[in-house]
Amino acid sequence: MEQTGEQQNFSFSRRLTPFNAWTLSFGGLIGYGAFVMPGTTFLKGAGVLGTLIAMQIGAFTMLIISYAYGYMAAKFQINGGQFMYAERAFGKKHGFICAWFLGLCYFSIIPMDAAALSFLFRTFYGDFFKFGYLYKISGYHVYFGEFLVAALTLILFAYITVKGAKFGAVIQNVMVIILIAGIILILFFSFFSDEVEPSNFEPLFYPDDRSPILQVLSLVVVAPWAFVGFDIVPQLAEEADFTHHKVKVIMDTCIVAGCAAYIALTFLAASVIPSGYPNWAVYVDNLHKHDSYGAVMTFFASYKILGFTGLFIIEAAAVCGVLTGILAFYVVTSRLLYTMAREEMLPSWFTVLNKDGVPVNSILFCMIVSIFTLLTGRDAIGLTVDVASLGGAVGFGYTSLASWKYSREENRRDVAVLGMLGVIFSVIFAVLLLVPIPGISSSLSTESYLILIIWIAMGGFFYQVGIKKELGIRNEKLEKYIYLPTRQDGGQA
Repeated sequence: MEQTGEQQNFSFSRRLTPFNAWTLSFGGLIGYGAFVMPGTTFLKGAGVLGTLIAMQIGAFTMLIISYAYGYMAAKFQINGGQFMYAERAFGKKHGFICAWFLGLCYFSIIPMDAAALSFLFRTFYGDFFKFGYLYKISGYHVYFGEFLVAALTLILFAYITVKGAKFGAVIQNVMVIILIAGIILILFFSFFSDEVEPSNFEPLFYPDDRSPILQVLSLVVVAPWAFVGFDIVPQLAEEADFTHHKVKVIMDTCIVAGCAAYIALTFLAASVIPSGYPNWAVYVDNLHKHDSYGAVMTFFASYKILGFTGLFIIEAAAVCGVLTGILAFYVVTSRLLYTMAREEMLPSWFTVLNKDGVPVNSILFCMIVSIFTLLTGRDAIGLTVDVASLGGAVGFGYTSLASWKYSREENRRDVAVLGMLGVIFSVIFAVLLLVPIPGISSSLSTESYLILIIWIAMGGFFYQVGIKKELGIRNEKLEKYIYLPTRQDGGQA
């Protein structure tokens, strides 16, 4: 397939300012889960104090891993981030493995955030969008109305992303400001609310037979998912209008702010207890009996603190968290697909840039696949997101290992030590995710393991017919089922 004139004439535009880069990262890091998981996961996993400790441990490990990212971003100032670091350090096979897992991590968040909108809208609109019943899948009822809202949102934000960095940055900046302001406002007014008392935060850990250490570890395992997003900036190196020295500052401040947001929302969730419940732990155990804003602890607390004004503020913050996540991962996933195609691991169709320097076909692909993914139901999408943590751990591990390799060659002991620590942390994350440990249940369900196996098998197929062909190893039986990219000079890949 010959490259089009569009591909030959256009290139990335350096319009990404430090603030734009920060809002993209923070918007990707804080999403729907930050408002819902304090009740469904954090408090039930480790309680108030356990969540505080676990999130700080998670942030600390991410700060160590970000050191490797900062080093590699200065060394390779090209789009692709972890994928390019792995490929440059260890070859195309490892680059493909890193990109394949990372792609699942980034992409899965797009339809999950879109599907979360219908859940958030029920707080104000009830069952207004639950019309046009389609079918039931994995116990979840799929309605055309809710599907339409999510699909139109995906189309709108794909359009915003295609319009270029400047247009999307303005929207992202505004939404992130609303997101942060909403959290701060509710926390500020909580200090003056009669509903909030120090005794409401007891017990400090979830009352079960697990030790506090095991409870904390059960939450540390979600760190790759909770903090994925800080690594967006290295994926956009060719679009950054600032020096590489600022990359680590952007990542580190994003990690710290994200950690603060998770802790703040968890404390907010535990700060108010409905009448009839002795403590937050009993409320957590009975969340399934509530509907509307009562089913989301952060929403209920906001309502009790400021009435419907508080509910509106936290709802606006949560919706902005969802939308910033969609936009951020449209951007980063499309750049990953573009870079893989540029490295001849995907069809050259993904390398098409529009006049604004945006990989338009890659964004179109993300949008179409995300819309079809919505039809599988929110529960099925959630299973894919479970696997996303493993994808994040793989990306962290490869980046840390690459920094260790290069820093040893340059006698940079500080980078080498922290790089190896990053590798160790990444392996620990993967083990905690994949291996059931007494007292620390694996975050992957049986269905999630099946998705992981299918994804690995698909990756093996693409590697066999794509990467091996570039190395001169032909597999004609498989080649007829997939289009293979051509080099930019028109020759065979």
